This record gives sequence, structure tokens and C-alpha cells, in this order.
Amino acid sequence: MTAEERGTQVLEAAVSAFAESGYSATRTDEIARRAGVSQPYVIRLFGSKQRLFLAAVGQVCDRIEAIFTAAAAGAGDRKPLDAMSQAYEQFLSERTPLQLLLHAFAAAGDSDIGPVVRDRYGRIYRLIHDLGGAPVSETRRFLSTGMLLTVMASLQVAGPEAIPADWAAEILEDLTEHGV
Repeated sequence: MTAEERGTQVLEAAVSAFAESGYSATRTDEIARRAGVSQPYVIRLFGSKQRLFLAAVGQVCDRIEAIFTAAAAGAGDRKPLDAMSQAYEQFLSERTPLQLLLHAFAAAGDSDIGPVVRDRYGRIYRLIHDLGGAPVSETRRFLSTGMLLTVMASLQVAGPEAIPADWAAEILEDLTEHGV
């Protein structure tokens, strides 16, 4: 396996571990174990647990940006925001990246992690705003709904394997009625 392939393997293990336990509770030796490498190798690749966490967050944010960019490019006759919304629904079926994203928001109080997480969220906002061609209020509603759905999917009350919850069904029905 090449160093690049090993790095990818470690990053995938990190996304999974950080999604389960968050930044503070995840240990680099657990990530190394999942990746099948030594803990010193993980540090040699990424420099520190913090850099590895930020790389994992970056990977998830890059993926969201790619999903939105591809959806807007392929929108055809639909509004770009509608196409991006539909594309994000597919992403919502994957709990691991969603949970990592929520852990990133929770870790944003850290003086080194916060600026990076805020920057990445800002980049996603700008991308949606630019690709969607919508006013700020509509972009805000899009992000608000996306965050609500992210939390609901993380709670497992929305998505393909949803655990029934009356309140969640009510929200999802309302979103469907209003074309979201």
C-alpha cells in the first residue's frame, strides 16, 4: 500500500472514530487500530490529533461542497437550490459524516479548531448562496432546513432506517408539503 493509500485509510478510520466519540474522547491509538497502523505512524502522517480531526472535518466538508456543486451543475430546468436539496437528502442517509459534522460544531469552542470549522461552514454557505443564486433569506432557510435534517438524521428519526417519532413525522410531513 502506498503512503497516500495509507493516509486515506487513516483518514477514513479517523472520520469513523471522531464521529462516534467526538474530538476530546477519541484517541489516536484507536484510530491507528482501526486503520491497521501504529499510533506513531498516525502522528507522523498528520502531525497531531488536532490536525487529523481537522483533516477529517475537511474531508466531510469537501464532500458536501462537491455534492452541492455537482447538483447545481446538473440542475437542468430545476432551481439549483432544489437540486442541491435533493442531493443532500442522499448524503443524509450516511450517519457517520453527519455525526462528525455535529462533533466539529461542538468542538468549535477550541481556539484552534473553531476558526477552521467556522471557515468551512462559511465556505459551504457562500457556495450555496453563489450556486443557488438566491437571496440571503432563502439561502438561510436552505441551511436551516439542512441543519434540522442533519440533526434529525443523526437522531435516527429521519432517513431510510428512521425510528418512529411523532414529532419528527410532523416536521417531515410539513417539509414535504412545502416542497423542501
